[in-house]
Amino acid sequence: MENFLFSHVLIEKSMMLDILLAIVLGFAIGFEREITNKWAGLRTHMLVCLGSCIFTLLSIHAFPVFAHSPQADPARIAAQILTGIGFIGGGTVLRHGYSIYGLTTAATLWITASIGMACGCGFTSLAIVSTVLAVGTLVVIRIFEKQYIHKGSKNPRKFKVSFYAPLNIADSIYSKIIEKFNSIFEINKANSTSNEGMVKISFRLDVFDKSPVQALHKELNNIEGIESVAIQELFE
Repeated sequence: MENFLFSHVLIEKSMMLDILLAIVLGFAIGFEREITNKWAGLRTHMLVCLGSCIFTLLSIHAFPVFAHSPQADPARIAAQILTGIGFIGGGTVLRHGYSIYGLTTAATLWITASIGMACGCGFTSLAIVSTVLAVGTLVVIRIFEKQYIHKGSKNPRKFKVSFYAPLNIADSIYSKIIEKFNSIFEINKANSTSNEGMVKISFRLDVFDKSPVQALHKELNNIEGIESVAIQELFE
């Protein structure tokens, strides 16, 4: 009896360590998503990693009565994690015209779930190495894409442009913007609440130029009446 209790305590301590590791590794991936301003950020990735770890632990340890049955399948609960992650990942994917957002975030949720499962199985080294590789891929490959992959319909860089224009010529500028930039997938126009007599125009577009910010400034400088231009790159 004492040996059983001792082994039971050891198993529970091991589970707690697996759960804590899952939270830490989920934090590492979620932090990268959070600082790049993604909808699925820190808490989402931590919870996905934690949940995957717990379901895996339950799948392995929660049904000892059936462990020696010929029909026993210790992966029956853990296997359903992939189905659940499919629904969560699908919720992060958005489409605007010809552009699709959120695929990378959906992929990080998928890899986060697999890391949580590795923690639940006790594969600590695999989970840690996979997290390092995942975060490294997100950070390093983004830098590589910025430096060397500039053009091509598959790899445009996405930007948000905002500026103010006088009310009397706002409609004219709005029309010129639509004519000049054929890769716009979202545009808005609204009266400014802080600057009376001014209209705020903002739009999102794909840019294929090697120096996108300079190219956008050059195009906007050719339109008279635009004031206080702000250009922000959007990351997936």
